[in-house]
Amino acid sequence: MKAIKLFRVAGIQVYLSWWWFLLAIYEIQARRGTYSSTAWNIAEYLALFAIVLTHEFGHAFATRQVGGTANKIMLWPLGGVAYVDPPQRPGATLWAIAAGPLVNVALAPVLYAAYLMTGGSLDSFLAGTFAATDLNHFFFAVLWIDIVLFLFNILPIYPLDGGQILRSILWFFLGRGKSLMTATVIGFFGLFLFLGLALLDWRNGDQFNAAWLLLIAFYAGSNCWSAFKAAQAMLRQEKIPRRMGLKCPSCGMAPPVGPFWGCSNCHQQFDTFETGGRCPHCGTQYGVTACLDCRRSAPQHEWAASDWVGTAR
Repeated sequence: MKAIKLFRVAGIQVYLSWWWFLLAIYEIQARRGTYSSTAWNIAEYLALFAIVLTHEFGHAFATRQVGGTANKIMLWPLGGVAYVDPPQRPGATLWAIAAGPLVNVALAPVLYAAYLMTGGSLDSFLAGTFAATDLNHFFFAVLWIDIVLFLFNILPIYPLDGGQILRSILWFFLGRGKSLMTATVIGFFGLFLFLGLALLDWRNGDQFNAAWLLLIAFYAGSNCWSAFKAAQAMLRQEKIPRRMGLKCPSCGMAPPVGPFWGCSNCHQQFDTFETGGRCPHCGTQYGVTACLDCRRSAPQHEWAASDWVGTAR
């Protein structure tokens, strides 16, 4: 089932999964009677939609700020996904990921002020109560939605934001491959946490919440497994000798020595830095060279890190 194209902002296309409507219908029906009118339930769900979307725009704009690409946001029942590709540097990745939860932090005082202005108080909020008006109830509920989404997202479980933030911090100390490996291993423990909570909910008769947690566990597990395999490949790649005197203009990594680049014309492998970007098998000349670490391409003259080019062993 294709997603719905909603709108485009600053070149970022926003899509909405059809499954979102099914979840919306269920949630709105399940919370009927909490307000004087169902229209407030609809407004509450639209507020959830707006918070998730703003969170994802935080990721997208932060990625662009550090020189990465971000052109697509998908909203689906588990929340939202911003398709971002920040430069493969720990600082750039950390900012691109942390910007999403920081949006929730920025929204919280605004929503809390609205809650106070419509009749709430600090004591009533801490007690989990609200004034006897739909408007105050609405801001109370939306504020809690924002807080819960923030707390859930910062769990140190890959691929949640918290898990990716942990990976970015570890990257400073452990390097690219080991940091991802560590984050995914921790993520697998989180997977068992979700499974345990799902089993507990099932035993307590809450089958819907149990199914929801199982879906989250499946999503986290599949992403952790993919990232685990990617980390293994990174660790193998890190053992390959590097060419001293060259570095990727984007991520700063020196290119490996060996025939790791493929010719799209004759499909043979060759070392592009050994031949100046020319395939030795068919003679095809390439104007740019792709970095095997961050996948970004640049002309070879931009790779020069010094006047001397040699080989790292």
